[in-house]
Amino acid sequence: MSKVSGYCDPAFAKVGEIFSQAIASEYELGASLAIEHKGKMVVNMFGGHKDLQRAKPWEQNTIVNVFSVTKGVTAICIARLIDEGRLDVDKKVSFYWPEYGCNGKEDTKVSDLLCHRAGMFGFQDGMPSGSWQHWENFSTALAAQKPFKEPGSAQGYHALTYGWLVGEIIRRVDGRSTGQYFKEEIAEPFGIDFQIGLNENEFDRCADMIMQLDHGKASPLELIKYVPKFILPKRFWDLKDSIEGGDFKKAFASRIEDEVGYHNSADWRMAEVPSANGHGTAESLAKLYGILSNGGQRDDYSIMKPETLAYATTPLSTGPDSVLFGSGITFGLGFELGKASIPAGMSFAPKFIKGMFGHAGVGGAVSFGDASNQVGFGFVCNEMHEVKSLYKTYNEIIDPLYSVLEG
Repeated sequence: MSKVSGYCDPAFAKVGEIFSQAIASEYELGASLAIEHKGKMVVNMFGGHKDLQRAKPWEQNTIVNVFSVTKGVTAICIARLIDEGRLDVDKKVSFYWPEYGCNGKEDTKVSDLLCHRAGMFGFQDGMPSGSWQHWENFSTALAAQKPFKEPGSAQGYHALTYGWLVGEIIRRVDGRSTGQYFKEEIAEPFGIDFQIGLNENEFDRCADMIMQLDHGKASPLELIKYVPKFILPKRFWDLKDSIEGGDFKKAFASRIEDEVGYHNSADWRMAEVPSANGHGTAESLAKLYGILSNGGQRDDYSIMKPETLAYATTPLSTGPDSVLFGSGITFGLGFELGKASIPAGMSFAPKFIKGMFGHAGVGGAVSFGDASNQVGFGFVCNEMHEVKSLYKTYNEIIDPLYSVLEG
């Protein structure tokens, strides 16, 4: 039986019990959970192991790749630039990145990149080869290519490309990479243990990420493509359209050169992919979103004004998402918002209820803030479960958490 350590305020005992059971039963290989409420860390628990062999215990300072939770952190950087008056998301991308304004992308707005309506959810000629650390290989390819769909016309989740597209905007506006900007402007001043582009000397405390799915292979969901549309209930039509369009495969394409477990390689960890390879603790994410949900300021230092956060978390697009099987997931300026409306049979999606802003990651990690309840939340883990139970632990926690917050 795996050990659980840390602290849980008695008011949140049910939440702590669910997490403890997930670790003790070894359903989660290793994980940590943290919740900040009204500026106080009320839950900070961790347990399990950092490796598949269960030889290395998960410790309080263990970090792990949180995949698309990174998008929320990148969105915070964007919002801060807006807060500083340095970025206008209603301007065309080419205003900040002139090379991008070609091949049907001339009128793309920065907001289109942020809410996944740029039509650039994959690489037309396949994902560039070579080191993940060679930023220009990816940004240059995206700047030159045609979009898959007319910019602004439809929502299609930019699973990986969001990182280079939005990250290049940050670089053009500020001069620093996303990882460097976050480190110097937010992480260091606030003591946030989160990195986009992991320092090699941090590898020892980094948990291995154990993946269960190869997104380059066919999913059982694809069987629906062989069923005539008129036979299917109407609620499955968007799902069928998404699968037949192949947008999921374009967005989650893998590279032949990447071996199984590449996401644990030094090259991946050290690279900056602001959509997918941030590494951090649940405590750091809960603190980050807790600050934002409590006015955006702490110890006389501000991340952003509350009105900027309100602007950044205003819904801009709500599906159907051509990449995510026609789901009605809602996006603001890079943040996943509210409660995603997922078609029947897609119950694996994380529960995002009204007031939440943040992001979920494909490995099972989720982090969010909720200004109406003054809460910051972080859950990170290191084993990806099968699709139907991808966010099982997180989803079981949400209802009892909100019964306390709103009780």
